[in-house]
Amino acid sequence: MRKLIFLCILMLTMTIASKAADVTFKASAPQAVVVGEPFRLSFVVNAEGKDLRVQEMPDFDVLMGPSQSTSYSSSWVNGKSTSETTVTFTYVLMPKKEGTFNIPPATIKVNGANYTSNSLSVKVLPADKAGKQEAETTAASGVVSNDRLFVRMSVSKRSVFEQEGFLVTFKVYSLENFSITGLKYPEFEGFLVQEVELPQQKQLTLENYNGRNYQSAVMRQVILYPQRAGKITIGSGKYDAVVRVRMQQAGGGSIFDSFFDTYRDVNKTLTTDPVTIDVKPLPSGKPASFSGAVGSFSMTADISSDRVKTDEAVTVKVKISGNGNVKLVKNPEVAFPNDFDIYDPKVENDTKTTAAGVTGSKTIEYMAIPRYAGDFEIPAITFSYFDIKSGTYKTLTAGPYKLHVEQGSGGDASAPVVSNFSNKESVKYLGKDIRYLKTKGFSFIEGGNDIFFGSLMYYLCYIVPAILFVAFFIIYRKQVKENADIALVRTRKANKMAVRRLKNAGKLMKENKKEEFYDEVLRALWGYLSDKLSIPQSDLTKDNVEAELARYGVDDSLVKEFMDILNTCEFARYAPSQASDAMDKLYAQTVDAIGKMENTIKK
Repeated sequence: MRKLIFLCILMLTMTIASKAADVTFKASAPQAVVVGEPFRLSFVVNAEGKDLRVQEMPDFDVLMGPSQSTSYSSSWVNGKSTSETTVTFTYVLMPKKEGTFNIPPATIKVNGANYTSNSLSVKVLPADKAGKQEAETTAASGVVSNDRLFVRMSVSKRSVFEQEGFLVTFKVYSLENFSITGLKYPEFEGFLVQEVELPQQKQLTLENYNGRNYQSAVMRQVILYPQRAGKITIGSGKYDAVVRVRMQQAGGGSIFDSFFDTYRDVNKTLTTDPVTIDVKPLPSGKPASFSGAVGSFSMTADISSDRVKTDEAVTVKVKISGNGNVKLVKNPEVAFPNDFDIYDPKVENDTKTTAAGVTGSKTIEYMAIPRYAGDFEIPAITFSYFDIKSGTYKTLTAGPYKLHVEQGSGGDASAPVVSNFSNKESVKYLGKDIRYLKTKGFSFIEGGNDIFFGSLMYYLCYIVPAILFVAFFIIYRKQVKENADIALVRTRKANKMAVRRLKNAGKLMKENKKEEFYDEVLRALWGYLSDKLSIPQSDLTKDNVEAELARYGVDDSLVKEFMDILNTCEFARYAPSQASDAMDKLYAQTVDAIGKMENTIKK
């Protein structure tokens, strides 16, 4: 009986503990707010909670709260019913002044246990110096000014050394509802580019820039490494956007006007200003072991064993860690003795690219096999780099390493060996592999009297191939001539390549991969137009495509159909709410348009 009671108590305790482990208590608020404007602070717990305790917030006025709301959800999965309760406590706060302020964590009780939320940091921005009048001007004219929607390219440094990384950020600022339909970033000629990983879903945050409070989002970030000294210019980027503008009703002023607002989409092209970077050459006095590493680095090295036998592998592992052009770091030299068989080093990179630069490590594993017994020394390993902070070259050293090699049991020290340069098990002795020529115990057999040379079959072996060659040359002469015209070949195969890409788009459509589907249809269309019109894709624009198709006599309605498909694809990539049947309709429209174009343009 006691055992039964003990088991019941134990199971009850475990159940309570498991439920307690699943409790989450989180605080949330906007990252940035405007001084004098209220905002919401929410505390959410996924259980029935009570006794909420919130610490003092001296930088904010509490206008309301806490107001409590409860929601319930249940699901039935694999015959099991699960339910969840979510309780939200909401405060309405008003910031008192500009600056960045912390909201301390709160506590709550759930099933007798205390839980603590996370703390928050809220940036309070100054009030917007412009306002309603400019928005009304936009509504009246339907023109979006450059200070209401623009893209800005910012660089972290304008003066750097060769191979010194710096951050380039592309950020969009807007006071309007917009979507980006086309992106063309600069080429970054003269730089090595490392992409910074950003979330696929762009989050708009409030940011004060030049006295205005914009909704902003980082579109792209890269770390650039200049490959030569001098002044290098990062060119302009071009971005196509669609802005939803509210149009004012004629003779407005009625209280009901806001119920009958009309909107229209306005196309706008955004550009970024070019930026010139002053790249300074690295100073003179480079150490002999310097191979272009720039940044801040450390180096460690170790040897697998200091006592081995002949024909056994010995490895030296070198690890270079730090911040800088880690991926471009060349392998330091490890000088093994002359009587060692040396293998190609094995290299592993473990790096991460963030806005702070490229950090991580490069591990190089050197392997060699000693062939003779004795005592050897592997000289010290040196690695030099240019330190940005101090502006000087620094040299790191590891070793030297003493190595004692004993004679192995597989043979004598003078036996020649061969290796396939993969691992030590593949080393074999030549004395066991060589097969000598046999000089005794064989006899010659006299052949027959048939002579092939000069016979009819002998001449036919020459005549028949010659006749076949002439025939094939005459038959395929035209095809060879046509194949020599690369532009003509691309034009004739344009439809085949487009059909192949559209098949891939069809698979993506069935898998409901919307973004990949629209990208593949875009590639099919641009590739088809490039092949059909013999224009490189890099030179294709909507304007010159329309002009070129008109020159070939393509009907205006068909040209418009192609342009509509291109615009739909570009817009749909940034509009995740597109329905699935829209992909079916677009796919059929694309196949039909390419078929019509094939019947119109014939070369």
